[in-house]
Amino acid sequence: MELYDSHCHLDPMRFGAELPDVLARARAVGVTRLTVIGTRAADSEAAAELAAREAGVVAAAGVHPNDVAEAEPDEWDRIVRLVESGRVAAVGETGLDWYRTTSPPDLQREWFDRHLRLAQRTSLPVVIHTRESIRDTLGAIREAARRGPLRAVLHSFTGTAEEAEEAIELGCHLGFAGMVTFRSSSALREVATRVPLDRLLIETDSPFLSPEPLRGKRNEPANVVHTARCLALARGEPLEAFAAATTANAKRVFGAE
Repeated sequence: MELYDSHCHLDPMRFGAELPDVLARARAVGVTRLTVIGTRAADSEAAAELAAREAGVVAAAGVHPNDVAEAEPDEWDRIVRLVESGRVAAVGETGLDWYRTTSPPDLQREWFDRHLRLAQRTSLPVVIHTRESIRDTLGAIREAARRGPLRAVLHSFTGTAEEAEEAIELGCHLGFAGMVTFRSSSALREVATRVPLDRLLIETDSPFLSPEPLRGKRNEPANVVHTARCLALARGEPLEAFAAATTANAKRVFGAE
């Protein structure tokens, strides 16, 4: 069984010398592919370096909406250079976060638009964070789509069935992380059952959002198997078939055939 963790953060600050063991544990349970996501220029560069030396790993480069107020003067230029170098498979993590107040909304919108335009200019997918901001996020995607083609991934999706349907109509893929396994997340699991299989991705968002039965522990890519198992059961699909389909989806999105 082959699994693809479509969204994880594996920069040295979070995993350090343990990273080889983390990757080995993932591969031992069938996680053969990873998309490692940047949230600042430095960890985007580290993700690209990891992708260059590790089979099955691709990287994304971006500045997280919670961090844009702290961005260095050259940070956006570093992201652009990295994306244009061909060393990454996606733009992001970008988006809008109305839950935290670390970055002003107008500044988040400005940086989100920068990332969307960069993704469109380079024909790369864009990985999007949305927290308590789904209506504004979908509006920005819709506006960007009027300019031209856009391939968007709404990672760690927690919206309603109606919001999922709207995102799918806009051409988005939806990523489901560990919270879909929580006992309190029956509504989210129901949403996931209504997402067309060819638009569904699974992820860990490591080191965050550990799934049941590992809540409270540091998350890592090997744990995506728990999310896969939970969703396959909720959808009434064989685990092996579900894993194969979501892996094929992620390969298609991130060009990792």
